Amino acid sequence: MEIPVYSKQGEKVDRIQLDEKKFGMPIRTVLLRDVITMYEANKRQGNASTKTRGEVAGGGKKPWVQKHTGRARAGSIRSPLWKGGGIAFGPKPRDYSYTIPKKAKKSALYSAIAVRVRDNELIVVDDFNFDTPKTKHMASALKALGIDGESCLIVIPQTNEGVWKSARNIPYVKVLASSGLNAYEVLRPKKVLLTRDALSKIQ
Repeated sequence: MEIPVYSKQGEKVDRIQLDEKKFGMPIRTVLLRDVITMYEANKRQGNASTKTRGEVAGGGKKPWVQKHTGRARAGSIRSPLWKGGGIAFGPKPRDYSYTIPKKAKKSALYSAIAVRVRDNELIVVDDFNFDTPKTKHMASALKALGIDGESCLIVIPQTNEGVWKSARNIPYVKVLASSGLNAYEVLRPKKVLLTRDALSKIQ
């Protein structure tokens, strides 16, 4: 599987071969769903909380006597049946996070990249460094590569302050080092832009 390599000016300069063992396999849609569910669950704060009848203030006194009133028995005005009472089986703070095996995460990442290649939504750039960090330079480079007004993930081999500062004021662009890449981040934006070095590290 070969894909073109572009310059920052949007010109085709080379072609690069993708590893068939990693990116040429059938796309594992069920695994992608499971991985995305995991990453979404891990983002949950899990701080929703309700009070039980024992935690709501008041309700210590029995509203009326047990018998001979003609009304139903009641022990507290904070019963879940009463307005202003506690909540039965309501949410409590909890940790929603879980993990899946590392091999499954890697396989999902390769499948996600393969999806982007199949849909022509992955762009490989020969070099993406800037002499001085400027938003204008980043915006013009993205426009030359056909990414104008679309959400985009830029993947670089390691943390680069120049690239990050050039992209931080563009609302639909995110910069990520290749070491932090995962299937969820690949599938979120409309386009994925990889540098040649970043792709080599992923492969």
